[in-house]
Amino acid sequence: MDEKKKTIFSGIQPSGDLTLGSYLGAIKNWVALSDEYNCFYCIVDEHAITVRQVPADLRRRTLAQLAQYVACGLDPEKNVLFIQSHVAAHAQLGWVLDCYTMFGELSRMTQFKDKSAKNADNINAGLFTYPALMAADILLYQADLVPVGSDQKQHVEICRDIAMRFNNIYGDVFTIPEPFIPSTGARIMSLTSPENKMSKSDKDPGGCIYIMQQPDEIMRSFKRAVTDCDTERCVRFDPAEKPGVSNLMQIYSCATGRTMDEIEAEFEGKGYGVFKPAVGEAVIEMLRPVREEAERIMKDKAYLESIYRAGAEKAEAVAMRTMRKVYKKIGFVAR
Repeated sequence: MDEKKKTIFSGIQPSGDLTLGSYLGAIKNWVALSDEYNCFYCIVDEHAITVRQVPADLRRRTLAQLAQYVACGLDPEKNVLFIQSHVAAHAQLGWVLDCYTMFGELSRMTQFKDKSAKNADNINAGLFTYPALMAADILLYQADLVPVGSDQKQHVEICRDIAMRFNNIYGDVFTIPEPFIPSTGARIMSLTSPENKMSKSDKDPGGCIYIMQQPDEIMRSFKRAVTDCDTERCVRFDPAEKPGVSNLMQIYSCATGRTMDEIEAEFEGKGYGVFKPAVGEAVIEMLRPVREEAERIMKDKAYLESIYRAGAEKAEAVAMRTMRKVYKKIGFVAR
């Protein structure tokens, strides 16, 4: 780690395949941060089991996600890429922080309420206390910044509260992290419900585009994408009045680098029947090299294993420095 650089931590659950939203809203920005910061990017498989997973699918998605991280441009030499469960300190610090997290704080978490409603037959303790594990993920690496979407700031806020409470008792143990919302981050919405964020947990498969999806499936989804029920049927950026078209324009802008004004000019008088397939084609070409590289990496099991082993070793070295300090502060006997 370069002591002169600030540290960033972020992670994505392998609870579903990575989406276009994950790529444009998170991973693409992570790549841009690699030179400026010490970056720890994790596959948070321990968080994933708050909802029941098929074990074989979880293993497959975890490795596929790592391959996609690299294929998206995250260089394992510049970034620490690792699997959460490979570093035992996450669970160890998670339990310690459970004891410094208040019941009322956990009760107010939006994600607990949302997931409880969706998984009424499995409202388990892990689902309730996951913010303490999430705080451990961040605090283990003394992260200065946590890249999040504007809708996820609550996660960083409770982490800050837990860290400040611990520091107030034991002194300067944890760096207090700040949410980092990149100015270039795109919030990609569902193609079928543009009022909702594109999510791998979306029950309507047509609303999501996946990084590893085949071109014909991608094109089919874009051709069926919701536009707007207006009479003008023009391509105009207006998120309040035309959320469907505006979402497609945002995606097209990310894929081509064109501004909203340029997109409006390009499709003036052409209507949605021309615009939607053009967005689909641009996304297909943007994702093609990522998909092909991820497929190549997945076939090279030795290379993939070398990445997650080296990542775990680097992550563990940093995490255990924090754990030793925490254990000493709270009064545990050194082994």
